[in-house]
Amino acid sequence: MAITVHSEETTGTQTQNTGNWLSNAEIAAWADIPVSVAVDLIPEGQIDPALALRTRLPAGQEARLSLRGRALTVQCNPPDFGAVVLALDQVQAGDVVVVAAQARTDFAMIGEILGGHLRAKGCAGLVVDGAVRDIDQLGSWPDFPVFARGINPRGPTSAAGGALFGGIDVGGCPVNAGDLILGDADGLIVLDADLARAHLDAAKAKIGLEQRWIAALASGKAAGDVFGL
Repeated sequence: MAITVHSEETTGTQTQNTGNWLSNAEIAAWADIPVSVAVDLIPEGQIDPALALRTRLPAGQEARLSLRGRALTVQCNPPDFGAVVLALDQVQAGDVVVVAAQARTDFAMIGEILGGHLRAKGCAGLVVDGAVRDIDQLGSWPDFPVFARGINPRGPTSAAGGALFGGIDVGGCPVNAGDLILGDADGLIVLDADLARAHLDAAKAKIGLEQRWIAALASGKAAGDVFGL
C-alpha cells in the first residue's frame, strides 16, 4: 500500500489546478461572514453538523472562534493514518487540513502531536470526518479550531496508505483541494472558488439586512412589520 499525492496530471481534474484557487485577498474577504449567512445562501455547501466544534475555550469565548482557509484534502482508511502524517510535510500557512476518514470514530486519526505540528506551521485549523484524540490539548488552542465527528482515545495502528489533494467526501459534501472552508460555533461550509466569488456580495448584503432588522426591532417596530408579515 502507498500514499497517493494527487496532481492535475494524475487526476485529470482541477484538483491541483491552483490557477483557479482563491487568492489570499479573496479568502480574507470572507472573514466577517458567519457560517449561518453562508449556509442560508448556499445550503448545498453545508457540512454535516455532526462534525462539531471540539475546541473548548472558557465560557463566553467560543463566539470568537472562526475557521477560514483553503482545504488541504486528506483521504484516510482507518485505522491507517499515513496520509495525515504526510500532510504535515505538505501543509502551507493558512491551509485547513480536511480529513475524510469514512465517518469512522473507532480510531482517532490525529491528536496533540500532529495537530500541534500543523499549528506550528501556520495551519488554520482541522476538520476530521472521523475521530480525534488528546482533546484537552488539541481542543485548547483558540488559533487552531478543531471540528470532528467524534473523540476516541484509541489511536491508529498503521501509516501506509491514503491520499492527498484528491477529491473527498466530508459530512456529505464533496471537497476538493483549494476549496474555501468556513467554520464557526454554528458549523461548517465548503465553497469552491466559483461559488465563493459568486456569492460574496450577496453574503455582505445579507449581513447588512440583518443589521437593519436588529436596529428596527431595537427601535420598537413591530416584528411583523420588520419582517414584512
